[in-house]
Amino acid sequence: MKKDEKIFQQDLSQKESPGYVFMMLLLMKEACAMPDKQQMMSVMQEHLGAVECFTYSDNAAGFAPNNYKVEFEQGTIPPQLMITGCSERKKDFIDEMTVSQMWDCQEDRERILSECSYQVCAVDMLAANMYYKERADLLMNFLEALVELYPACEAVYFASSGKMFTVEKIKNHRIPRDRRFLYFAVNVRYFNIQDSADMLIDTLGMNILFLPDLQYHFHGMEPDWVVNHAYNMLSYIYDHENPIENGDPIDGVNSSNGNMDASVQWMCHYEDALIQPARSVIDICMNEFAAGGREY
Repeated sequence: MKKDEKIFQQDLSQKESPGYVFMMLLLMKEACAMPDKQQMMSVMQEHLGAVECFTYSDNAAGFAPNNYKVEFEQGTIPPQLMITGCSERKKDFIDEMTVSQMWDCQEDRERILSECSYQVCAVDMLAANMYYKERADLLMNFLEALVELYPACEAVYFASSGKMFTVEKIKNHRIPRDRRFLYFAVNVRYFNIQDSADMLIDTLGMNILFLPDLQYHFHGMEPDWVVNHAYNMLSYIYDHENPIENGDPIDGVNSSNGNMDASVQWMCHYEDALIQPARSVIDICMNEFAAGGREY
């Protein structure tokens, strides 16, 4: 992970609510028409199983994937998947700090955002009450259907995490089915703290599934080792429905080789995030490598 030398300001006025709408922006160089209705139905069924199209026009298309269910007091219904017509992209929608954390297309991010002046927006609706693994599976199947439906798409931006991937990476990935959401939709961010040797690594994107993000405020350890630890922790939280309670110890990183080591115990506490958006995170205290004050 390469360091970014730009200076950004902390802004905790930006708030994030758990379980909100998941948004994907398909970025393209030229405007495109809404795909044919029957073609959309065919591709959606290939990736999502039985679907119903409940609305279709040049401006929007909506689909109900019947193999997925959401429970409400009034009964059980399928979630809704909405796709907007193509429109010009607002240049200031993605801020500079978000761009600086696009590690998965670091070499291409400036070019993509400069050249791609049009977007198609895709969201899920009525999906927050779904079991989180089913929602994650739904969203990643939806993603794979979208990149098939829009061959002119250059890249996909995930609004909940600030991640961006080229379509080639999405189409050609070999990520296991149960790891797709963590790979595509959860970002591990890296910041240097100005005028100090301190670093901060956090994650962004788990909150959409009502799962906690992570935060490491530290110095004196190789940041890539901490990034690897964060991905291992995300997998553990995802696989086990977040069993971590306030004050729990977890295996830390051996400072001589970067491997996780059961003899190194780091403490977990739920704290407010240090970097925007404002949200609750699991702050991981790295013992002698910890930086900043702790309230516990």
